[in-house]
Amino acid sequence: MMKKLFLSTLYVACGCVTYANTNNNKSSQQQQMGYSYGFLMGRSNAETLSNINLDAFVMGLKQGSAAEKSSLTDEEMAKALLEFKKINEAKQLIKFQKLAAENLRSGQQFLAENAKKAGVVTLPSGLQYQILKNGSGQSPTARSKVTVSYEGRLIDGTIFDSSIARNQPVEFQASQVIQGWTEGLQLMKEGAKYRFFIPAKLAYGEIGSGDSIEPNSTLIFDIELLKIGS
Repeated sequence: MMKKLFLSTLYVACGCVTYANTNNNKSSQQQQMGYSYGFLMGRSNAETLSNINLDAFVMGLKQGSAAEKSSLTDEEMAKALLEFKKINEAKQLIKFQKLAAENLRSGQQFLAENAKKAGVVTLPSGLQYQILKNGSGQSPTARSKVTVSYEGRLIDGTIFDSSIARNQPVEFQASQVIQGWTEGLQLMKEGAKYRFFIPAKLAYGEIGSGDSIEPNSTLIFDIELLKIGS
């Protein structure tokens, strides 16, 4: 039954049937379920489905679910799917590279303007910082264990991580973080709070990190050095 409902839904999606407009809250439970299943499946796979022939997709699903003989051999289907995968990956790569280039350009523009602001210091590496609060005593080395509170933002102001919001300071070795942090922490003294403007090459570079940090993202971190360990 579910197979038939799913097929009906796909026909609705590609305009192959005439009862599309009857799929509403007055339709039968089976019809509502079928439509909902298909709609959600289509929405979650919209990008992939936009690159294929939906009529052929429905035909293949119908023949496969009915155990009919395929119009293509297994080898031909495997070849077609492999070609589709290659084309899709190429498109994704182009999209990724375009995004990386745009982020690099906007980051460079941001840092160039930011360097003109009062109190902002630019180091030879490209790292920029601003002292929000002075500390006292020793500065950590790259091998030192440090305890910090921090908040990370994108240049558009979006917060992507914050130990401050979690009220959970973190401890780590200064060399075990991104290069911009390692360099910046060694400028600070215990109790100090700095704002760092970190170019992509000193952060997560051309790869980015997770869904929040895109490739070639310039990052802003407010870091308070709470404690220097051994």
